[in-house]
Amino acid sequence: MNIQDIWSSALHLVGQAWWVEITTEQPHCTYYFGPFATAVEADEAKVGYVEDLEGESAQGIQVAIKRCKPVQMTIDYEESAQEHYKSVVKTPMSGQYG
Repeated sequence: MNIQDIWSSALHLVGQAWWVEITTEQPHCTYYFGPFATAVEADEAKVGYVEDLEGESAQGIQVAIKRCKPVQMTIDYEESAQEHYKSVVKTPMSGQYG
């Protein structure tokens, strides 16, 4: 680990690191890439991330460079919706019914 990586990690711990946030319509996801010490570093790195997603046939790609402290690196909204549905819908076999 070089000094730049250590510095980026320290900035992340206090919520001051820069991240590349990429949202896609298909699949419906948000991806976070980082941390970066500066917005310029994040901006320079975004091209490679976008190319990777385009190579995976992602559609409706939008990119933002922001200071944040993401808890999850990938948020799959379709998967999250399915998990939420499973947690609130009970079947007769689940013991919830007479």
